[in-house]
Order: sequence, then C-alpha cells, then structure tokens
Amino acid sequence: MHGIATIPNAVSILRLLLIPVFVWLVVVEQTAWAGALLGFIGATDWIDGYLARRLDQVSEVGKMLDPIADRLAVVVAVILGLVVGVLPGWFAWGIIIREVVIGAGAVYGWTRGVRRLDVRWLGKTATFLLYFAITGFYIAEGLDLTWLWWGSAALGLAGLVLYYVVAFSYLGDMRTAIAAEDGDQSAG
Repeated sequence: MHGIATIPNAVSILRLLLIPVFVWLVVVEQTAWAGALLGFIGATDWIDGYLARRLDQVSEVGKMLDPIADRLAVVVAVILGLVVGVLPGWFAWGIIIREVVIGAGAVYGWTRGVRRLDVRWLGKTATFLLYFAITGFYIAEGLDLTWLWWGSAALGLAGLVLYYVVAFSYLGDMRTAIAAEDGDQSAG
C-alpha cells in the first residue's frame, strides 16, 4: 500500500479538478466542448486503476478518489444536463433515481458493517455506455447533430437497462453481505 502522492492519485485528482471546468463550459454555452471534456474525464477513468496496479501504487486514498471522481463527474453532468435541457428527462431521472437508491443502500450497508462490495464487469459496461451517451448528448446539443442525439439515446437506454440490472445485483450482494456481518456479530 502507498500513500497519497502517487501517479494514479494525481490522475484521479486531475479528473476531479476538470469537473469545474466542465461546469464553466456548460455555463458559457460551450456544450460541445463540455461534452468533449466529459468524454476525456470518462475515458481516463480506467487509467488511474491501471496505473495503480501496473506501478504497484494501489492506495486506500486511490480506492476512494477514483469512484468519487467517477460519481461526481456523472452526477454533475446529469443534474446540469437536466437543468439546462441537454439531457432528456427520462434518461437523467433514470440515472438520478438509480443513484439515490444505490446510495441509500450503501449507507444502510455501511451502518450494518459492510465496507466493500466487489465491482461487477457489467456495472463497468453500463457506466461506459452512460458516459458515452451523456457525452454524446452534450456534443449533439452543441453541434446540433440529430443523428448523434438519437445514437446517444440508444446507448443511454441500453446503459440504463444494464445499470438497473446491476443495481439489483448489488442490492442482492448487499443483502448477503449484511447477513454475513450479522452472522459474524452473533457468533462473536
């Protein structure tokens, strides 16, 4: 395990620092550039984890920074996209509702002693599709590209379906983990 000053953590911090730049681009109505930046933030998602493993720089800080950067970028992009009308309501609300349910489940699990659930490959696939869709909606809005809007809608729908499938899987995992924690506590 390593400390805070690692290359992978620097990548995660850079991703976090780019989120206000994304917001600024949306505010000044440069939605295509905002979409491109969001695409960059999403595309670099895998880099920090890859570097951490490859350089043997896995850290507890990094394990927290990476998902924070991911979730914060998506939450900001979705809420801002909903407010300024870049994202369709069905898509934005689908993501928001799922995140609230999963967040509540995570808090509940945490209070019951669950500290970690394994990430699922399908969840990463869903997130990838949603990043592409959100990015596409922003770029389509900025460049007035109807075909890109429809492509983003198709990717977004597929991503949402997978996102909910994974959510139910995570809730099942949480139930199992809570039962195991309860069993450990009653045995002790």
